[in-house]
Amino acid sequence: MKAKILLAPLFFLISLAVSAQSDTSVFDNLKFRFIGPEGNRAIAIAGVPGDPMINYIGAASGGLWKTTDGGLNWDPIFDDQDVSSIGSLAIAPSNPDIVWAGTGETFVIRPAHAMGDGIYKSEDAGKTWKNMGLEKTGRIGRIIVHPSNPDIVYAASLGHTYGPQQERGVYKTTDGGTTWKLVFFVDENTGAAELAMDPKNPDRLLVGMWSIHINTWGLRSGGPGGGVYRSTDGGDTWEALSQKGLPGGKDNPVGKTAVAISHSEPNIVYALFEIDSPALYRSEDFGNTWTLQTRNHDIAERAPYYTRMAVSPGDPNEVYFASVKFSTSKDGGKTIKGGYKAGGDNHDIWLDPTNPDRMMVAHDGCASITLNHGKSFQRIVLPIAQMYHVSVDDQIPYNVYGNRQ
Repeated sequence: MKAKILLAPLFFLISLAVSAQSDTSVFDNLKFRFIGPEGNRAIAIAGVPGDPMINYIGAASGGLWKTTDGGLNWDPIFDDQDVSSIGSLAIAPSNPDIVWAGTGETFVIRPAHAMGDGIYKSEDAGKTWKNMGLEKTGRIGRIIVHPSNPDIVYAASLGHTYGPQQERGVYKTTDGGTTWKLVFFVDENTGAAELAMDPKNPDRLLVGMWSIHINTWGLRSGGPGGGVYRSTDGGDTWEALSQKGLPGGKDNPVGKTAVAISHSEPNIVYALFEIDSPALYRSEDFGNTWTLQTRNHDIAERAPYYTRMAVSPGDPNEVYFASVKFSTSKDGGKTIKGGYKAGGDNHDIWLDPTNPDRMMVAHDGCASITLNHGKSFQRIVLPIAQMYHVSVDDQIPYNVYGNRQ
């Protein structure tokens, strides 16, 4: 009897604790305010071709932002969604109101990077969004929309990178995202890091595949499934271009791989490989034959965290490289020069296909825009930060401490 009397108050206290834990109404009146720091990591960027007023920036952990006045003012347009990591952006060339956002970060060097929950679509220029699936892909690093049919979309899925999985590779939809088909899959340890389309013949595609595994103590980059693959029939069939003279495959495994196609002369394509000494290759026949242009550490430094490039729409020999530095080549990759002060730790590059002078770069200091071919850049600073820790002290007034990426 005594035991029952002693246990009764204990059960009563436990029930009160459980009830208190489940009652979230006490937080309803809390209002958050921004206290900084600002101007941190952006990893995806896109604009409306021919309209320098409208641009979008995707943050590593700060959502999606839009400007309609050329970058003077920016509005958050994704805060109502369940995820804040925007790994890729694409605007339908035939209808700028259709905007796609792939979630999850593909620039990875440690296990703290943000995951995504699939691919989102807006049909009203970012006012409203709908999740269109691919929730298990983890990280979507590139989206390509068909130049004339906005219902045809490709998505490059890297995967969650923490172990083997089937939901990685190249996905395609032909009905605007209602259904998706995995059109290219190498193996359960290899995902798609980059994807490019011939703008004049959208059935021609190049993809850079990447074998990567992340755990709490490190990262393993590279494997036999990595390398460049090509499709000439809209993704129905693919071939490994390691058979055409590029690195890759079981006998010559590579790490992270980037691809880029010239807009003005799409037979001219480039492939960049993370290997012992980073290698840039160029082809003038859409991948049938290749020439090694350079081995330059500056264009693939700490490759898993960067490794992106883009070809100027006005000159197939002018190539831009996003790495620790923002570099360029004006002779098809034979020589690499710095000097462009876009930002540090650069991740994504967007070039206006209608105006070679207009370019945007996403980097760890947020983003930069140029309208004069890189002679000067406008720095964009948004209230975003990828915070790792936060703490306060007992001073009056108290101090807030935090460290961000």
